[in-house]
This record gives sequence, C-alpha cells and structure tokens, in this order.
Amino acid sequence: FNLKLNLILIMSDFYSRQIQPLLQTLIKQFPAILITGPRQVGKSTLLQHISKEHQYITFDDPILLDQARNESTLFMLNHQGKLILDEVQYAPELFSSLKLAIDKQKINGLFLLSGSQAFQLMQNVTETLAGRIAVLKLQGFSLREIQEVVFYSPFLPNMDYLNTRERLIKPVENIWQIIHQGYMPRLYQQETSWDIYYASYVSTYIERDVRTLTNITNITDFTRFMIAIAARSGELLNYSNVAQEVGVSVDTIKRWTTILETSGIIYLLQPYHNNHLKRAIKTPKVYMMDTGLMAWLTKWLTPETIQQGAKSGQFFETFVISEVIKSFYNNGIEPPIYFYRDTNQKEIDLLIEHNRTLYPIEIKTTASPNKKMTKAFGILKDNLPPDEIQIGNGVIINQYPQKLWLAEDLVALPVWWI
Repeated sequence: FNLKLNLILIMSDFYSRQIQPLLQTLIKQFPAILITGPRQVGKSTLLQHISKEHQYITFDDPILLDQARNESTLFMLNHQGKLILDEVQYAPELFSSLKLAIDKQKINGLFLLSGSQAFQLMQNVTETLAGRIAVLKLQGFSLREIQEVVFYSPFLPNMDYLNTRERLIKPVENIWQIIHQGYMPRLYQQETSWDIYYASYVSTYIERDVRTLTNITNITDFTRFMIAIAARSGELLNYSNVAQEVGVSVDTIKRWTTILETSGIIYLLQPYHNNHLKRAIKTPKVYMMDTGLMAWLTKWLTPETIQQGAKSGQFFETFVISEVIKSFYNNGIEPPIYFYRDTNQKEIDLLIEHNRTLYPIEIKTTASPNKKMTKAFGILKDNLPPDEIQIGNGVIINQYPQKLWLAEDLVALPVWWI
C-alpha cells in the first residue's frame, strides 16, 4: 500500500500545460472553445488560468444548473459577458442560448466550456454550435509537463524533430515511478494516498458519468469490466473474451467500451490498412490512457512490482502510446497512429503517418536495443510502393539512456524523447 508518493513536484498553484499556446491562439479565432477529457485532468483549472476576464460558472452548483436547464434565457440574462462554463454537459438545454449569444455579439473568445462526458457533449455541440466552436482534448500530465520541458511539437521522429528535441532533453531517473503513479495532476501537487485517490476516482466516474450514459444495474459488473480492459492494455481487443470474463453480453461490452473510449479513459489503436498489405488483421488494440489507473485496477501496487513483473512490457508500451497520443492532442490533432500485425504474427507496435510518410516504431523495455528488433519493418519496404508512401526513420523506444543510431534510417530513443 503506497500511502505517500515519492514523486511530488514543487509547483505553483498552476502548472504549465502543453496545450496552453494553442488554446490562447484559438480564443482569438473562435467564439467558443470546448475542452473535453476525463475527470480531474485539469480542464477547469486551465480555463480559469488562461483568462481572468471570464466569469467562472460550474454546473456542479444545483441552483445554477436548474436555471440553465429550465430557464436558459434567464440564465444568460443573469450571466452576461464572457463566461467559463464548467461541466457543461449537465446543461445541454443551454447550447441554443449560447448559439444566439454568439450570433448576436459576434466576438471571439466569448465562451470557454469544459466537460467530461464527451459522448453526449459532442452530440449537442455538433448539432448546435457547428462552425462556431473549436474542440480540444485534454488528458492528464504528459512526461514533458511533469518535467516542465518547454517543447510543444507532436512526436514525429523526422530529423527536424530529433535535432530540436535533443536540445531540450531531461533524462528520467525512474520511469517506473511515473508509470505507477499515473498522470493525474492532484498526485503531483500534494501528498495523496495513491490507493484511495484511484478508488475514489473509479467510484465517482461510474456513479456520475457512466450511470448517466447507460443503464447499469450492477456497478460491480462495470468495475470488473474496467479491470478486464486494464489487464488487456496493449493487447488486441477480443470482445467475446472480455464478455465471458465479466459475465455479460458481447453487445454490453461493446457499449461499455464506447463509453470508456468517449470518456477518454481508453484509446482504441486501429490497425494500419493498405491494399498492398494483404495479410493485415483488422482488430484494434486497446490502451489505458493513464498507467496509474491501469496499475490500481490490476493491483500492481508499487513501481518495483511493475518493473519486475510479467506485465512490465505492457505497462511500458501503454505509457509510450499514451505519451505519443498526448503530444498530438496538445496540438489539437487527432493522432495519425496505427499498429501493424498480420496473420503470420509479424507485428509493428506503432506506425505514425504524416505527410505521405510512415514512421515504424518498436517499443521495448530493454536497455540494449539492436537492429534485429525491427525485422518486421521490412514488410513495409517490401510491400508499399515508394511513389504511394515513403518510409521514414524507424525508431526503437527503449531504456538505453542516450540516442543511438543503429542504421542510417533506424534510431534508438530513450523514452523521454517523446
């Protein structure tokens, strides 16, 4: 039981977020901005920090919520000017009034919104505020934010990225400590019981978010489902297998998976498709977005047990994938990422596609990377026509402490280069 966390950062009341420069730019370009993401990742803190001229309103307040839902015109009369509306998913009735205010006032940066339940929230946004709102996704801390590294580019391992990133490298003494702790801001701002924090997080998430999205008769079933998914992070998602373990139908598992995905708790990594790759499988892989939550659900209670245990590779891979995803989200980009596996069991952990170039990436816990680990990269060169798509630098993300070129087009990078 890990009562006190060893990794506490001494920070001011506000910690710098990588998405901040983009958010400041978009406030000047759009009447409304919506930040979605899981609970407690710092959405409302970010919005309050970014602007002192907006009035802050939270729909956790039942009186404000009641008026917003039942008398939205009166609510807008009571709250004129620029607003931060927190947990806006609880007041979907307000969106048409926001649209009227935007069309009437015709100024940018009028409303800053945050919300946790992306599924219902996005439905209301697309129906009501299309063309008037920019939508950003925020996750918990990235490693760059934990280290306070001022480098904002998404992870694209071309020469420009590698040369710029090298000047801003901070090695990590114990990556397993961060993997175990997870990325929730509160765990880095004060000493907090890790076990109690995640227990409360899961119960609040199920009680407040999940129950409003689906009819769950048995909370224990949904908790078992979350544990089953966490145990499979980094694996192909077999719905039937999960359904059998949890004891519910396959359709229920699919519905619950969609809820975890739209809540930002998990990410489904899709397989790479190309007509020239005939044997590629079509099943997605599932990844937890927070390795601390993954560790709590699967009862890996210390960094040491994760590092030395049978699941160390899964935890390390999950950490890397979530870091790559955050580097794109923090630039307002849907991650152009895939994986490859074929019927011959040949696999490439991660593929990043950008500007008609494909970057193959292998993720290894080893501190001794070598070229043999990337044999599967040859599949791309052998099968994809160069006039259709180029193959960029291959990468092995690993635990060797320095950048190491293993061939002219193959580089081993420490995990903190993401």
